[in-house]
Amino acid sequence: MTASAAKDRCRVVVFARAPEPGKVKTRLIPALGEAGAAALHRRLAMHSLRAATDAQLGPVELWCAPDAGHPFFRECERRFGMSLYSQGEGDLGARMQRAFGATLARARRAILVGSDIPALSAQYLRDAERALVGGNDAVIGPAEDGGYVLIGLSRCEAELFREIPWGGPEVLPQTRRRIAALRWRLAELPGLWDVDWPEDLERLPEGMRSLQ
Repeated sequence: MTASAAKDRCRVVVFARAPEPGKVKTRLIPALGEAGAAALHRRLAMHSLRAATDAQLGPVELWCAPDAGHPFFRECERRFGMSLYSQGEGDLGARMQRAFGATLARARRAILVGSDIPALSAQYLRDAERALVGGNDAVIGPAEDGGYVLIGLSRCEAELFREIPWGGPEVLPQTRRRIAALRWRLAELPGLWDVDWPEDLERLPEGMRSLQ
């Protein structure tokens, strides 16, 4: 068996932070309080993990910040049977590059999502993998704020993630330009929204609004 044949078809990577009050979803603290914002973060992270598992594309990897030792991550490991990895140091781009480099050594394709996407579904992830299977080098799920909620790759180049103004409206346009410069084929999925600001709370599905 060749090394290529031994690789998984696809792996799904979920990026998540530990749900520590006061350290996650800080823009929502004025509306929810520290504990409420952390509870919502936990619910949203669980939603991403369920979608990733339900998609049945291959192994799911949970990449954790600040590290994989938090009880929440251990609970996810037990509940979903997924592997835990630490995101490590650096900005978001450096951490994403690290994750893709490691995951693409184990799989022919990798799809990375965050943990604050209420509309993320298993079908959305399957559509992303289908785009890669169809011959695209990259697939992106745009976010309404100018970033992206999903990126899938069949190859990884450091330039794709270097010196991007993460968190701003230029993330997606710059990423498109980088992909074009690499002469890669890019597919884009329909846009989704993520939860960043208090006004986003009004759009949450009823089942995610309870913070108990």
